[in-house]
Amino acid sequence: MSLAPQYLNTRTSYAIEILTRLIQAPSVTPCDAGTIAFMSEQLAGLGFTTEQFEVQGVKNLIASYHFSDGPILAFSGHVDVVPADNRGWIVPPFSAQIVDGVMYGRGAADMKAGIASMLSATRELLNFRHKLHGTFYWLLTSDEEGEAEFGSKLIANRLVEKGIELDACLVGEPTAHMAVGDTIKNGRRGAISGRVQIKGKAGHVAYPEQTINAAHIAGQLVSQLSLLPWWKDEAGSQTTLQVTGITVPNIVDNLVPSECEITFNIRYSHAYKSQEVMRYIQESLAKSGASLALIWERPCESFYTGAKQTQCFLTLVEQAIKDMTGQYPALSTAGGTSDGRFFATAKTQVIECGVKNDSIHQVNEHVSLMDIDTIEKIYLSVLKRFFIKNEIF
Repeated sequence: MSLAPQYLNTRTSYAIEILTRLIQAPSVTPCDAGTIAFMSEQLAGLGFTTEQFEVQGVKNLIASYHFSDGPILAFSGHVDVVPADNRGWIVPPFSAQIVDGVMYGRGAADMKAGIASMLSATRELLNFRHKLHGTFYWLLTSDEEGEAEFGSKLIANRLVEKGIELDACLVGEPTAHMAVGDTIKNGRRGAISGRVQIKGKAGHVAYPEQTINAAHIAGQLVSQLSLLPWWKDEAGSQTTLQVTGITVPNIVDNLVPSECEITFNIRYSHAYKSQEVMRYIQESLAKSGASLALIWERPCESFYTGAKQTQCFLTLVEQAIKDMTGQYPALSTAGGTSDGRFFATAKTQVIECGVKNDSIHQVNEHVSLMDIDTIEKIYLSVLKRFFIKNEIF
């Protein structure tokens, strides 16, 4: 379980050291297990001004380094992870052990490798501090894998309160498919869950004419929901509606149910916003004439960063990846939600770029040392292009 010699360059060794420390902290949402204070110490040691704040058990960090007047870039990340126990793991999930050039551990890919690699790239960037222009923010939270109510959402609000508007935000989520740099996210579909509570009329199953079967109505509504057209969808950003449950309380085999509940989740194209989606579903269900109530839960807005002719952060990231890997990345808005939605505005371009996502949230989550080296080089190239070459501003 030793490091392969070809990966032992100074930068990568530092990133591995930081990653080991982060994985060994069992920071299951919303607990940060000391990682926010640790990252604050590391950034303060590099000359960043740091601010930590806690809300409802969630710890957050805003760190900044002002080089000079110029554009503002933020790196956004989360230190929290989903739970893990020892079952099925080849090493304990919070031991951060390296086996055959691969580091195993909960959060290794999602997204502690991104944080460790960006910290190493940041340290390297500061060797050129006399050439740097603009302001660099680090925005970290321990509330991304959970409800995300007291993390990046509040960090974004604090920036607004201080009159700080980002020009660009790089989110370190794992985005790669087969190889680091092959895919980046230039947006995310929105997400929202709903509950349809249907009221009918109970009665004996032998006399259905005297009843209104809530389960039958539910079946019709499920078909109706699943066949709804989403005409505003764009290529590569398709809306999907999945029914996740149909529930009848107190089932009795000779009683027509007077109540039934349908639960569903919608992942919607960036062409829509949540209010528009909710209105569309409400209007569609209203056509049934059934007695029902519709309850919405956990709305997560979509966001999208398109190419611009000038001052384009997307183009900058694409070119940085091309220079490091020899190929331009594919663009995607697929997958779940991310904290990028809290920072995306008409001005702020948000791009997600990180290591491979094929093991995230799984037993034996891992990241290879080679991938750490590659993503670190990509991050450093992005930072140099933004703060030294000033390529887009």
